[in-house]
Amino acid sequence: MSAEGRLIAGRYRLQQKIGSGAMGVVWQAVDERLHRTVAVKQLLLQPGYTPEETEEARQRSMREGRIAARLQHQNAIVVFDVAEDEGQPVLVMEYLPSRSLASVIDEQGVLPPLQVARIGVQVSGALAAAHMAGIVHRDLKPGNVLLGDNDIAKITDFGISRAIGDVAVTKSGILAGTPAYLAPEVALGRDPAPASDVFSLGSTLYAAIEGGPPFGTDENAISLLHRVARGQFDPPRQAGPMTPVLMQMLLPDPVDRPTMAQARDLLQAVLDGRPIPTASPSAGWQRPAAPHAQAAGTRVGPPTSANPPTMVGGAVPAAAAAPRRGYKQAALWVVAIIVAVLVGVLAASAFGDGSEQGQQAPPTPSTPPTEVAPTTPASATTTSAAPTTSATRTTTAAPTTTAAKQPSDEEIVEVVTKYYSLVPKKVDQAWKLLGPKLQEQGKDSYEAFWKTIDAVQIIGKPVRSGTSVFVTLQFTKDGKKLTEQHSLGMVTTQSGQPLINTDKRV
Repeated sequence: MSAEGRLIAGRYRLQQKIGSGAMGVVWQAVDERLHRTVAVKQLLLQPGYTPEETEEARQRSMREGRIAARLQHQNAIVVFDVAEDEGQPVLVMEYLPSRSLASVIDEQGVLPPLQVARIGVQVSGALAAAHMAGIVHRDLKPGNVLLGDNDIAKITDFGISRAIGDVAVTKSGILAGTPAYLAPEVALGRDPAPASDVFSLGSTLYAAIEGGPPFGTDENAISLLHRVARGQFDPPRQAGPMTPVLMQMLLPDPVDRPTMAQARDLLQAVLDGRPIPTASPSAGWQRPAAPHAQAAGTRVGPPTSANPPTMVGGAVPAAAAAPRRGYKQAALWVVAIIVAVLVGVLAASAFGDGSEQGQQAPPTPSTPPTEVAPTTPASATTTSAAPTTSATRTTTAAPTTTAAKQPSDEEIVEVVTKYYSLVPKKVDQAWKLLGPKLQEQGKDSYEAFWKTIDAVQIIGKPVRSGTSVFVTLQFTKDGKKLTEQHSLGMVTTQSGQPLINTDKRV
């Protein structure tokens, strides 16, 4: 082990130890050739390594240097050099006088949401650049976010990162990453992907605001991994304007999460005081492949009669995803055929014999046909404002017009608050605050569902985000309390009345 004052690789003079981790020890040093302060990270081998494992650790460290050196961003610690000391590699990196976000949380407990958003914008920018370079960090956590002077934040320690397509040198079965900040799909053994970094960054920002990671902490890593794999956590209570951003970044299904670049834009919107839009899932997101040891479609939690079995991280089974794409393709073909028929009819009318029959176009329906699949109310474990199922398909247009008066944020939030003050006792009045999609289930089914709930209470304040409202609810049934986060899709009638049109648990 190197000591203070020792010269590494003939040019880096060690001064003082400034940090240590599972992979190595970090020293503040001076580059005597360029006369600048640097950080030198030495590989730390655990006792009892075999020669093969020692060589594997060397390869991993060299790979760390190659990967990190690809990334050049103002919010990422730069790797200057990869040297050797007594046959072992060392990384020479940019030195940033700083404290880790983890130490700041330990000292202050929690940080204001806007300060966390400012940190998040910088870190997500660096990670978006890393993803563009084909690099996945794999171990995002407060300890790897450095906070320097002038409110600068930088991401560090790509020690267990892996470039997409690079040869993996970790042994099969080794879990890389801190369990409390892992994405659910990674906890279940899937390969980390850019979407996994989005979740881990969301967990890191959540911890800075709430004082701890979404799934809590546990000395029993296996128990913690089980909680992470289920993807269920307590919604943030102190996040304020950060709530809709965190809830999007922490969606259990990786396909539903924003990209890192979209997450950066959402965080910037918080800083700017702008409405937080709902990021559209990127067409480039791909669900990480399941490991061979685990069958695809493993359930998380028991299925209920009212809901189809939930897949890992809320993902839809492959067998179900294909029909969903098939519906879209079939719909496009139907539209194309209808357009072709109409063009033919119009052409026949234009070049016909001039008779009355030839001049009269065939009647067309004023609205497209509506196809509605049967719906059933959600079970108590998936309670919603007005239970629906994903099988409901409709083309009925929402009752809005361009001339309709647009309600303010306060008016929309007031409708949501009023609705949950009416249920479960005054369902007749609550029914009038639902839009056409939620009313498709039928009032009898709606009333039957609310008879199973003893009470419902809003926790905190609903948050408006684009056309949606995020609300944290506490349901009471048979003396048991259940807390859930819901995203409510809103529509506006011609008279300007906001209605709750969709309800999705997030």
